[in-house]
Amino acid sequence: MTGAAAPGPSADPRPAGPRGPLTHPAPRLLSTAQDGLAVAWRNLIGLRRVPRLLVFSTIQPLVFVLMFRYVFGGVVAPALHGVSYVDFLIPGIFVQTAVFGSMNTAIGLATDMQTGLMERFRSLPMARSAVLVGRTTADLVRNVFVVALMTGVGFAIGFRIHAGVLSFLGGVLLVLAFGFAMSWIFAVVGMAVGDPETAQAAAFPVLAPLVFASAAFVPVNTMPGWLQAFAVHQPVSRTADAVRVLVLGGPATADVWQALAWDAGIVAVFAPLGVWLYRRAV
Repeated sequence: MTGAAAPGPSADPRPAGPRGPLTHPAPRLLSTAQDGLAVAWRNLIGLRRVPRLLVFSTIQPLVFVLMFRYVFGGVVAPALHGVSYVDFLIPGIFVQTAVFGSMNTAIGLATDMQTGLMERFRSLPMARSAVLVGRTTADLVRNVFVVALMTGVGFAIGFRIHAGVLSFLGGVLLVLAFGFAMSWIFAVVGMAVGDPETAQAAAFPVLAPLVFASAAFVPVNTMPGWLQAFAVHQPVSRTADAVRVLVLGGPATADVWQALAWDAGIVAVFAPLGVWLYRRAV
């Protein structure tokens, strides 16, 4: 008489996931990164196949550059005490571009939820956080393209670098880091509302005060006193001032550290919240 075969000594009693029993944090992190890059590539291919999405996402910052440079520049210039308005403006345009670009994260994730793509991702052997990592990474790549375009437009209308190329590249990296952090805020918005039209409508009331009540386009000291208290300390102003110092020259340490602290704080709060909402949604 023979009984049922007992598990061998090498059998692992723990339930194995689609990729096997990953217990070490390093392989798990590597697997999540690979899955995130795969999703990011899928989103970037979508931009290549529908190029009008990329074209229209660059029109708004172009309009802002030309409008502020030639319509409002004459009014603002006297408050800058000898600094060219176009040199003051372009770092603010970089930050504004990153902030408004992050709204695409909310719209893209809400669209994926509405079309059922999230459920298809859920059925695949991939890390759950990879969907959010892939979306924010793809938007980071798009920001690289838009900032490069804005740099070329800025040079064409008189913008110049005063603090060296390496310092300028440091400012660009700071802008990209801020755009990546803001994408996590709007990943939460997209996951919470689950509808692209609602996501777009919900994003604007958040973006407008951050961008326009800031140091992105005008000096904060031209604003009413009660508004300056908010405008000086909010993340758009901190990042715009840090990038401006890196481009125009001057002691940048305090401004850069404050901007990086905002980035780290935003990601620390909103990345876990976004993953939690994703797990609840699918």
